[in-house]
Amino acid sequence: MPARGRDPGGWWPEGDDGDRSTEGRGEDEEAAKTGPPRGLETPGTRRSTSRYSIFVGIAFVALILVAVANLLDDGDSGILGIEDDDEGLPLAEFAVPSLVGSVEADANVAQDDCESQRNPCPSDQARTPACEIDLGAANAIRVCDLFDRPLAISFWFTRGGDCLPSQDSFDEVASRYEGRVNFLSVNARDDRDDVEAIVNERGWELPVGLDADGAVANLYRVGGCPTFVLAYPGGILYRAEIGDRTATEIDGLVAELLAASRARASTSR
Repeated sequence: MPARGRDPGGWWPEGDDGDRSTEGRGEDEEAAKTGPPRGLETPGTRRSTSRYSIFVGIAFVALILVAVANLLDDGDSGILGIEDDDEGLPLAEFAVPSLVGSVEADANVAQDDCESQRNPCPSDQARTPACEIDLGAANAIRVCDLFDRPLAISFWFTRGGDCLPSQDSFDEVASRYEGRVNFLSVNARDDRDDVEAIVNERGWELPVGLDADGAVANLYRVGGCPTFVLAYPGGILYRAEIGDRTATEIDGLVAELLAASRARASTSR
């Protein structure tokens, strides 16, 4: 409960009201005219805007704008398929469990054999690069094994959109180019049983890899469903596309990839 005689809307330091001198009361009365000398002002009292607060606010907004500009200018932070800056660069290596296998594991996206930059690599930081994993009974898919021909990869997922019709088209086109172009479908973050049910229901025959934790999708900066990645033999990016495509459109993209791969091979001889 607020003390009597004090403004109930603000905090005031405790003191002995009965022993205050006349001089002290005069000071209090003068302070009351100019506002509380200490503590919080009474709610509802209008305050003038602080120049310092305005300056801090402007500086904060400027800092945010600079950060956003730097983010947009960073070629490694954008979404694959939006710009052409990545064309001609090597594809990142990865290995994913195959849907037809029984292994429950996350993808391997290690690009080298050590978690640190130390040389020699400490024994507790050694790792197996994605394209050097022992396939054995793992029934995994190593993307490097598909670099012997032109390669088409489709990243897809079911959460937040429906791009299954495009995957139907992708599977259809894959059957037309069998033996000439390698195809790989990669599902990101969906439940394995759900993916298996979708593949069986729709009758897809192309290889399907499982990116359970989304590590490969993050590595490839996948931001839309589907995202198509087309690469020359050797795993060099030809182009990337985002969004639904018909079988005719996908066929056209793959035909362009095949023609560009032949032209590239002839000029490199």
